[in-house]
Amino acid sequence: MQLITVIVPSYNEEESLPLFHKEMTRVADEMVKKHPVEFEYIFVDDGSKDQTLAVCRQLAAADSRVHYLSFSRNFGKEAAIYAGLQHAKGDFVVLMDADLQDPPALLDEMYTAITEEGYDSVATRRVSRKGEPPIRSFFARMFYKLINKISKADIVDGARDYRLMTRQMVDAILSMSEYNRFSKGIFGWVGFRTKWLAYENVERVAGETKWSFWKLFLYSMEGIIAFSTTPLALASVFGFLLCLVAVVAVLFIIVRTLVWGDPVSGWPSLVCIITFIGGIQLFCMGILGQYLAKTYLETKKRPIYILREEH
Repeated sequence: MQLITVIVPSYNEEESLPLFHKEMTRVADEMVKKHPVEFEYIFVDDGSKDQTLAVCRQLAAADSRVHYLSFSRNFGKEAAIYAGLQHAKGDFVVLMDADLQDPPALLDEMYTAITEEGYDSVATRRVSRKGEPPIRSFFARMFYKLINKISKADIVDGARDYRLMTRQMVDAILSMSEYNRFSKGIFGWVGFRTKWLAYENVERVAGETKWSFWKLFLYSMEGIIAFSTTPLALASVFGFLLCLVAVVAVLFIIVRTLVWGDPVSGWPSLVCIITFIGGIQLFCMGILGQYLAKTYLETKKRPIYILREEH
């Protein structure tokens, strides 16, 4: 018998968890009849403010396959994923959201692809963003295009965290114990043979999304800084270009003075130039500051998460 561990990061998902457990159990029971597998579920309560932990306790009492971890506070989804992977005992490990936007029905096909087709991982991607605001979808597509151009991490447009992995791949991911985590990039960086399954976007069964536009923007910045040094090179390019502009401006002033003299004028343009150069300098300093801040957090060696309760 092969064990499949289902990891479910949960933050304020009291309404979704019972629905998820019911659907996941239905799929698991069907797979047990077809394949030599058994299941365990690990619900990771990421410091929820509602009754998510109480629901986890109820599910664990009713189903021996259910285990849960509860953080001392909200550490974020990345920490919840890492905690789940650390506690997973399965030969195969699958990451899923509690809101059923990751259809459990795909799990049978994912398992077959690994066991019969020789893949190390089967990941999912959305082919549509139905239900999302257009502006959010636009920036999401631009992010995927940008990060694939400036980094070596293979991140597919529309990629979800929903994926089934072999134990070997999970161990490789756990070996990357960095504090600032961006799982989509880590999955691509460790390599291994991955098959992608495309599906239409599914809306949440209950509750509201925890990802605002601002949170997604900050998360995208985490990914860029974690897997690319291009922004640092960009700062150098800006500096070099401004030096060229300064040289051209000096030559222009010398020629103008020799030909037309040196009238006192141009205060508005001078103020604009100083403001522009100052803005570029602050922008480049901000880029350096982001990388320095991440380095500072890494050197502290703080734990990625702290458990308050586990079952």
